[in-house]
Amino acid sequence: MRDKINDPVRLELMKDAIANIEEFLQGVDNCPSFISNKLLCHAVIYNLQCIGENAYKLSRAFVSTHSEIDWGAIEGLRHVLVHDYYTVKLERVWNIIEKDLPELKNWLMVTSPVSPGTSVR
Repeated sequence: MRDKINDPVRLELMKDAIANIEEFLQGVDNCPSFISNKLLCHAVIYNLQCIGENAYKLSRAFVSTHSEIDWGAIEGLRHVLVHDYYTVKLERVWNIIEKDLPELKNWLMVTSPVSPGTSVR
């Protein structure tokens, strides 16, 4: 039986995935550079899937009390990346990295500061 992961741990997992994406993208400052690196694209997409999976598995109580985040969009992106991967436009992924990911990161840092016992590293 799988262990039940609680909301604070899921938020930490989301932060870890964002940190991975930021690390992978060091030195990449434009969309053509991103798109030209197939391995990088796959690594970033995998971590976006992880963010979406953890968002999807947050408790409904947590999601309903934090409606300032478009959880449906995050979950929807995960579903597209996993199930409709052949339709993914890498330019759209780059836009998400540039615009949406920093906003989510900032929200997570404010809402979910590192707490003892929640880190998964």
